[in-house]
Amino acid sequence: MKYIVAVSGGIDSMVLLDMLVQEGSHELIVAHFDHGIRVDSHKDAQFVQEAAEKYGLPFEKRREALGEKASEALARERRYAFLRSVAAKHQAKIITAHHLDDVVETVAINITRGTGWRGLAVMDTDIVRPLVDIEKSDLVKYANSKAIQWREDSTNSSNVYLRNVLRRRIGPALEAQQKRELRALHAHQKALKRAIVAEARALIGEGPWYSRYFFTHVQTPVALECLREITEGRLTRPQLVRLLHAIKVAKPQATYEAGAGIRIHFSTRQFRL
Repeated sequence: MKYIVAVSGGIDSMVLLDMLVQEGSHELIVAHFDHGIRVDSHKDAQFVQEAAEKYGLPFEKRREALGEKASEALARERRYAFLRSVAAKHQAKIITAHHLDDVVETVAINITRGTGWRGLAVMDTDIVRPLVDIEKSDLVKYANSKAIQWREDSTNSSNVYLRNVLRRRIGPALEAQQKRELRALHAHQKALKRAIVAEARALIGEGPWYSRYFFTHVQTPVALECLREITEGRLTRPQLVRLLHAIKVAKPQATYEAGAGIRIHFSTRQFRL
């Protein structure tokens, strides 16, 4: 298997990189996204490049000057856009170092924001995450036992990001068993999500044309889930609601800009992206 290894230079990704190298059964390409949020972020890029050279691995990087006021969401969006471009270039899968504590934190953040059921089925994508059953403390032990070097991101201590605040509040309070119970809930929700996606796909068919009659008469929650599947999860719920209205009222030969670069074309009885 060929993997694009997302390496920030932090302890998690440096441990993942070492584990994959020691396993020795995959073709690896190290990828680093320099977000430009910190003035010294270029040092992370240099550190990761030197690590790639030490392991004898190809290295890909991109720098974008997002600035110190950039949101966590923007940084994540741009990082994954870069990783996906590298993956397409090399025809490889993306592999990241998200671990059990990351799952717990992400679910907690989503609950804080008033999530629906999808907020409990996080990290369920085509990205490979082999460390999601491993606690951060075990990664630290591995790094210390192997004398692995890493860089600390100063933004991890900033209260600007909700994740950092919740990490300090939740992390010390959760026992290992509680984390694993939450992991089990997370796995259950992902299984439910896959079942819902399969049912939605069975209802709408393979496309590329979809029935306007179906979306006009089916119950709204079902219609929105089906539209989410058609649009590959790229639209927000308000955007999906507006798209559903357009499907019901748009004239034949009309087009509709749904958002996220998605354009809908209508015929009398059908529509397509």
